Amino acid sequence: MSTSQPDTLIGRVREAVRYRHYSIRTERAYVEWVRRFVRFHDMRHPRDMGAPEVRAFLGHLSGELKVSASTHHQALAALLFLYGRVLGVELPWLAELERPKKPKRVPVVLGHQEVERLLAMLEGTHQLMARLLYGTDMRLMECVRLRVKDVDFERGEILIRDGKGAKDRVTVLPASLVADLQAHLVRVRRLWEGDREAGRPGVQMPEALARKYPSAPGEWGWFWVFPARELSTDPRSGIERRHHTHEQALQRAIKRAIGSAGIAKPATTHTLRHSFATHLLQAGYDIRTVQELLGHSDVSTTMIYTHVLNRGGRGVVSPMDRLAAVG
Repeated sequence: MSTSQPDTLIGRVREAVRYRHYSIRTERAYVEWVRRFVRFHDMRHPRDMGAPEVRAFLGHLSGELKVSASTHHQALAALLFLYGRVLGVELPWLAELERPKKPKRVPVVLGHQEVERLLAMLEGTHQLMARLLYGTDMRLMECVRLRVKDVDFERGEILIRDGKGAKDRVTVLPASLVADLQAHLVRVRRLWEGDREAGRPGVQMPEALARKYPSAPGEWGWFWVFPARELSTDPRSGIERRHHTHEQALQRAIKRAIGSAGIAKPATTHTLRHSFATHLLQAGYDIRTVQELLGHSDVSTTMIYTHVLNRGGRGVVSPMDRLAAVG
């Protein structure tokens, strides 16, 4: 059973999002922004509104609600999708809309000892996932969505499917994690076998693949490396099946571990990816190799990590230190 209602505005938004194979997260975000936009203008239909109303809504977000630039961009993207892809309305006034600039921030990076302290505060599956994030450069959602078939123990690599920008890439599988990951998969396979014996539906797959290979959702290779303990209802199909573990569980575990480890930096799961890149560059790997591992389209994106290659303060020796040395 589908939750889509094509005869309603929200149903048409869902239908357009799913037709383009956008993620469920994008669908939820776009639907919520469309709802907020309509409520902000007293439930008027978007086709009866245009540039002034869009500008007023975005101005409300930035002026009164003080949302971040990234949130502002997401709201604008949702409205552009609504008008361009759902309503089929030309947007000649688009060029007039102001877009706030995203601030360029230096990423938070943990030192080697800080990473060790953080990992020591984690246990079980959460520790294994955190070690993978740091050891492979995976983003959080790439880790929780990892499939068994994409872990290649023989070649020592992990194939990351449909990463950011809908791109695939290959990254390294740390040799130090092989034994623990294999032991983890032994336990996961027992869970998969139990699902098969119980006749439960297979895991969620891209619709095109599910139609082409109808038996694939129940195959071991397509099972999640990090499955959820409990079954849940698929929000799109309405089928009760086993999803991957929820990303918030690891986020919360790492937040607690950061505090327990006495780390003052505002670190998150993504900090482990930043630390991976920075530590590779510190170890002497060339920036093009790091760029490829991270999946960056432009090397300029990877260049942000070079800020740590010199000593603090861009390698400058403070005159205060020179004075102390003379003294």
